[in-house]
Amino acid sequence: MSTIKHPVGPQTSNVYRRRRLVVGLGVLAVLLIIILIVLRPGGGSGPASTAAPAPTGSAADPAATADPAATDAAAGPACDPATVQVEAITDQDAYDPGDEPELSLSVTNTGSTPCNLNAGTSTQVFTITSGADVYWTSTDCQTDPADAEVTLQPGVAVSTKSPLTWDRTRSSPETCEITEREAVPGEGASYYLSVSVGGVESAGPTQFLLN
Repeated sequence: MSTIKHPVGPQTSNVYRRRRLVVGLGVLAVLLIIILIVLRPGGGSGPASTAAPAPTGSAADPAATADPAATDAAAGPACDPATVQVEAITDQDAYDPGDEPELSLSVTNTGSTPCNLNAGTSTQVFTITSGADVYWTSTDCQTDPADAEVTLQPGVAVSTKSPLTWDRTRSSPETCEITEREAVPGEGASYYLSVSVGGVESAGPTQFLLN
């Protein structure tokens, strides 16, 4: 059986160009495979991690985060009660029916040098009277009293940040759990607020009216 044989001998220029193109594409494919192997995800060792810098300033030094007021208070002298002036403060002089008085206090160092005083709620007492009757005392039903050492600068008044609200009822330790306590008289009745802080009494009571 006869077979068809490919011709031998010199080829045309087009044949050589096609061969060179095939060889070039093969080389390019090999180079591409090598590049993909070298740069494959997760291949090789990643860049060396750098250590985080050591914290500086207040983050590194616990003493730098301390409360300056507390630090000063621990180092300074205690206030002489004779140089501490306490004032009882109400937010109004007279209250309409249903309005609840807001009570606060201020403390002033009348001395010539700074001094320290425990002015926390553990040492504050608000008392409301009318005539000889004591109607309300803040410590009757107080919860979670706390100390607060403060430095008083000479001649600078320091006031409580959050006033107490009086609900116009009588207080006593026995009635703390009662939701409907006895209301005090109104209709123009006069009441007097006295306060003490750190064992120092206010110079005098502050009068207000309940209508």
